Amino acid sequence: MPMCGGTSEAKDADDKVQQICDAMKPHAEQKAGKTYDVFTAKKFKTQVVAGTNYFIKVHVGGDDHVHLRVWQKLPCYGGELELSDMQHSKGHQDPIEYF
Repeated sequence: MPMCGGTSEAKDADDKVQQICDAMKPHAEQKAGKTYDVFTAKKFKTQVVAGTNYFIKVHVGGDDHVHLRVWQKLPCYGGELELSDMQHSKGHQDPIEYF
């Protein structure tokens, strides 16, 4: 069980996490200032806050990855997704850390 406020263990991305990535792709491209031909979720961690933070490792082509922090509001507040932050120049072996 994750520590209160801490992140979960890294898990393989599932369909739900890929759907989050698909929704965040235009926001990530705008933030990065480029387009991605590939945008595939690989691993993720979660953190329960006033909603859920998703920390997602995303393959963007070749050996390149980015890490996304996506906040999902609680359902009673609409459940919307928001790209909170993004880390560039990540590799497949880079662990997902809080940022």
